[in-house]
Amino acid sequence: MDHRVTPGHPDVFIGSTDDGHTFVILNRPIRDADRLLTDAAFLPREHHGRRLYLLPPGIAQDVHERAGVAMYGLLAHTHDLVDLSWTTRWSPDQPAGGPDLHFQVRDGTVAVTASTTAARLLLEQHGFVPTADGASYRTRDGLDERQLLSAVTAAEAHAYTHGLSARVHLGIPTPADIPASTRRRSAPAGPRTTPSAPRRTR
Repeated sequence: MDHRVTPGHPDVFIGSTDDGHTFVILNRPIRDADRLLTDAAFLPREHHGRRLYLLPPGIAQDVHERAGVAMYGLLAHTHDLVDLSWTTRWSPDQPAGGPDLHFQVRDGTVAVTASTTAARLLLEQHGFVPTADGASYRTRDGLDERQLLSAVTAAEAHAYTHGLSARVHLGIPTPADIPASTRRRSAPAGPRTTPSAPRRTR
């Protein structure tokens, strides 16, 4: 059974594959989305009976700018947007070295490593709990997929407001491995998450 994240809840889901593609999935029709995304050089593709949009690996600054243009255009039509892409994170003052926070989404769980005290405190503030060996953090038990994504999104956005870098791996090696969307349920929706603007404008 495939337990990878299936980004089928928000209206718009932006993510990255391990091989550096940026992808956008629309879970409902959005006016002008096709034009906004193709104008930003995203390539439409049929996948598992639905359309997704791909931006091939490229220069970080270029990918950042193209994704930012598309994202802000989509935000004119919906705020139910989750952006967990690592390929689009670029800033002229980005520090060298690895990220302060590294999220790994896999098998219905989220594991996080933190390289600084500030990053560890931030995770604890968002309800992440240390593992038994103290080497990493995880989400608390009993969260469904939408709650897991909301926890990651909130912690990642908060990190950027404090100047901490973060990287999210969704466990999707290539575009061919992007899983099919689950149907939207009628259960109460989690918090609607709008990406943090400073990540795109710094």
